[in-house]
Amino acid sequence: MTITETKTAEMTLLTADDLLRLHSEGVRGELIRGVLVETMTAGAEHGEIVMNLGAELRNFIKARKLGRLMGSDSGVRLERDPDTVREPDIAFTSAQRMPLGTRIQGYTEVAPDLVVEIKSPSDSRREIHDKARMWLSHGVRLVWVIHPDPRTVDIHRPGRAITTLAIDDTLDGADVLPGFTVALTEVFDT
Repeated sequence: MTITETKTAEMTLLTADDLLRLHSEGVRGELIRGVLVETMTAGAEHGEIVMNLGAELRNFIKARKLGRLMGSDSGVRLERDPDTVREPDIAFTSAQRMPLGTRIQGYTEVAPDLVVEIKSPSDSRREIHDKARMWLSHGVRLVWVIHPDPRTVDIHRPGRAITTLAIDDTLDGADVLPGFTVALTEVFDT
């Protein structure tokens, strides 16, 4: 047994149920293969960007009954034994993948169609792009990585090069949310 295997064997891995319990006790974080990664609040600008984009997405999705829109506290279980639960800043899951009207308690186990990750001050560019690749590897069709400074958005799609939009560009839902557009000036209007 290697040192890494010994440490992992000695470490108690958490489950998604453990994470839900910890959330109720005020501990905030995600699980990465059973290991708790605590998260911190990201600040006012981060929250305003979430609300600006979330409002635009909600208005578009709800009017058309396209699916479900969730915020970061929702959590998505991506792996079991050991469990991985990630919390995207915003997630859209189509009604085809997760029917409307179905009540979901706990974490969903359906990978979203669209994930939005907003770079927090504590995130490195590499960490946030690794997270985008992780989402794509679990079946997410579109990931928007928002960088508050320098006010850009990186668009990740399976099998395609990353595209970067600047403040004067318009973000669109591509084939995941056909017809959805929003000016980045609206998203960054803080």
